[in-house]
Amino acid sequence: MAKMQIKRIGVLSYAKISALVMAFFGVIIGVIYGLIFMIFGAALMAGAGREGAGAGVGGVVMGLVFMVVFPIFYGLIGFIAGALSALVYNVASGFMGGVELELENVETDYASPPPPQWGADQYNQPGGGQQQPYS
Repeated sequence: MAKMQIKRIGVLSYAKISALVMAFFGVIIGVIYGLIFMIFGAALMAGAGREGAGAGVGGVVMGLVFMVVFPIFYGLIGFIAGALSALVYNVASGFMGGVELELENVETDYASPPPPQWGADQYNQPGGGQQQPYS
C-alpha cells in the first residue's frame, strides 16, 4: 500500500466542482418547491374563483421562478463555499500537513490483450509477402 498526502487543492478547480454539485441539488430542491407552489397556486385559482385567481397565478409564477433561481443560487453559493474551503484547506495543510491517503493497486479479473503477431517492421522485410506501404 502506498501512502500519499494531499498537499494543496486547486482553489478554482474545487470551486467549479462544488458549484456543479450544489447546482444539481438546487435543481432537485427547486423542482420540489416549485411543484409545491404550483400545485397550491392552481388549487387557489380553482377554489377561490375570481377573487383568489391573482394569488393562484402568483403561486404558479413563484413555482416557475423557484425552478430557475434555486439552481443558480445554489451553484453560486457552492462556488463561493468551495473556493473558501480550498483556501482554508491549503492554509491548514501548510501548518499541519495534508490528508493522508492509503492507495492500493487493484488486481483486475481480465488479462491484458496479447501483443500483436506482426508489426510494422515486417513491411520492410524483402520477400515477406507484403507490399511496401510507401515505395
